Amino acid sequence: MKAELMQLARYMAAASMLILGQLCMQKESAAMWEGAEMPPIKYPESRRVEQVDDYHGTKVADPYRWLEADVRESQEVAAWVKAQNQVAREFLDAIPVRNKIEERLRELYNYERLSAPSVENGKYFFSRNSGLQNQSVLYVANAYDAPGRVLIDPNKWSEDGTVSMRSMSVSEDGRRIAYSRSEAGSDWQQIHVMEIDSGEQLSDRIEWVRFGGVAWNKQGTGFYYSRYPAPAPDEKYQRVALNQMIYFHKLGTPQSDDVLIYRRPDHPDWSFGAGPTDDGKYLVLSISRSTDPQNQVFVRPADAPSDAAWTELIGDFDNEFSFIGNVGPKFYFLTDLAAPTKRIVAMDINRPGRGQLTEVVPAAMGTLDSASILGDRLIAQYMEDVRAKVRVFDLTGASRGEVELPGLGAVGGFGGDQDDTETFYTFTSYNTPPSVYRYDVKSAESKFVRRPKVPFDPDQYAVEQVFYKSKDGTRIPMTLAYRKSLDRTRPQPTLLYAYGGYSISLTPGFSTDYITWMELGGVLAVANLRGGGEYGEQWHLAGKTLKKQNVFDDFIAAAEYLIAEKRTSREKLAIMGGSNGGLLVGAVMTQRPELFGACIPMVGVMDMLRFHKFTAGQFWRDEFGSADNADEFKALIAYSPYHVIKEGVKYPPTLITTADTDDRVVPMHSFKFGAAMQRAQAGDAPILLRIESRAGHGAGTPISKSIEFTADRWAFLVKTLEMDVAEKN
Repeated sequence: MKAELMQLARYMAAASMLILGQLCMQKESAAMWEGAEMPPIKYPESRRVEQVDDYHGTKVADPYRWLEADVRESQEVAAWVKAQNQVAREFLDAIPVRNKIEERLRELYNYERLSAPSVENGKYFFSRNSGLQNQSVLYVANAYDAPGRVLIDPNKWSEDGTVSMRSMSVSEDGRRIAYSRSEAGSDWQQIHVMEIDSGEQLSDRIEWVRFGGVAWNKQGTGFYYSRYPAPAPDEKYQRVALNQMIYFHKLGTPQSDDVLIYRRPDHPDWSFGAGPTDDGKYLVLSISRSTDPQNQVFVRPADAPSDAAWTELIGDFDNEFSFIGNVGPKFYFLTDLAAPTKRIVAMDINRPGRGQLTEVVPAAMGTLDSASILGDRLIAQYMEDVRAKVRVFDLTGASRGEVELPGLGAVGGFGGDQDDTETFYTFTSYNTPPSVYRYDVKSAESKFVRRPKVPFDPDQYAVEQVFYKSKDGTRIPMTLAYRKSLDRTRPQPTLLYAYGGYSISLTPGFSTDYITWMELGGVLAVANLRGGGEYGEQWHLAGKTLKKQNVFDDFIAAAEYLIAEKRTSREKLAIMGGSNGGLLVGAVMTQRPELFGACIPMVGVMDMLRFHKFTAGQFWRDEFGSADNADEFKALIAYSPYHVIKEGVKYPPTLITTADTDDRVVPMHSFKFGAAMQRAQAGDAPILLRIESRAGHGAGTPISKSIEFTADRWAFLVKTLEMDVAEKN
């Protein structure tokens, strides 16, 4: 069983969260807008209601509760969304440089992109996008460097490119592929099955799948998958994700005949992932209660009856135990037990329990991100100061050297079956497009396979890492990328981006969006805040629940550092983040509105008192806390972006973005936040809402929509930061 199968149930992107002060400084930051030639914006009317909730004796008003209704079910909300989009479009389309930015984005996006291959029974599978295809196409080949043939082309599923392939899994014999389809960016998926050689589409169709994948049995006659109960039609995109179940589907049978493998009605908020080990002897079950990596682990023989008992290996949520692989009854795990930066341990499942663990690879200075077993070797991917290192060990933990990487950046890959002796990985950085390499496990040699030809010159761009101190003295890393020709003697327009949550690490990665931003004369700054996983579980814990303010302090300190070092100025500094990062932007712009020249909160969690009442929100309670708890309510209400907005404050220019089919962070967060911001705004700076149609939280978004979205964001920054895009920096 592949190691990633044990984490499917809990990893969701994100996701995949003060009282205002310093009003005199706010006047300074608003000066450029008071004197700017900007016509006053007439915002759509946002009706207010008399809704007041009692939280542990504290009365909290929620005047925009009506905006929580699904845009598909409420004509009033749909009309409001249309009016908000019209206001945003009038502003954005009037920016002269916007169309030129979109043209340049199309040029940069128009290059061939190929993923690293995966291998099953001598067949190589990889995705390819010729350039401007809305969705990447899945290919199969008989050699890793062969052109292959088209296996699945999602671009044929819809005219507008909004139906995407979200996941795929090939049976061990290489005969069949199970893949999932998603419409309009929704987390809901349908699983289909195809014969690989003939391309025949089988009758199998699995509904009501989300936050999970497919794990084939050893024989290739069926697969394990997770699903939820079917929601009522009007609750499809907002219903809380409860009562996940694991089923086994036998090929050629209807879903109604699928065999229930596991459920926990006594814990409806738990989620599960299950799949067989690579040798086919055992079925491994991982249980999570949130998006936190800590989990329970159970095992039983793969051929046991569906109602057979499970052997408990780990029965609590105190630590992470990510299954790596096994040699007979000896199971290998990546764990944070007694190792905040993580280590590899082994357990004989005939003698289960923490007390029976043996250490295989001890914790190191760098954070152990992931590990896999390939050809009797442990391939361990580490991160040291946000830079990738890959170390190799034998199964006893003895060092067998490192994988030599082509530079300082990020790597991904090293997947495959345990008996594979070849694997593939990608290497990338902010100025380096993803390059594919083949790694031979026996010879320990890497071979370059391919690199995309992007119409830009990487030698014209610089990437550097700096460190700064947060409010409490914590040392925070930040990466800067910019054109080498940029005038470093004066402040420059700067886009500060961060995430800071869910133990997710921000690593260097190539982006045509960012290249376009740097071509416009902008500096990119990416801060690695607490709450992420850059320095292990302690780094994550230092930025969650009651310590969430640390994340905001880290982000504010990044802005202050950039200004103090004269890299930028308040008027030239923009901040941007998505999902949990959207919450981050919403929180800091309401705490320190005088500090920023522009803000772009994307698909953010803005109502911290009610997030757990919608879709995946219940999984986030361990990360944020819950208003149902008195102590956590006090922490949440102190920074909840929607609730801390104050009338009479001059907020910076803000572009709030969301999508109508976002069923991860439902769009009501952005709707309510935007309505409250527009009402409260005391200055002339625009508060715009851009609501994408037939799109979700981000995954599966067509290339055409992505280009338009980025053109809008960069045009907004060019306008609000008063950038001279014609100036030779």
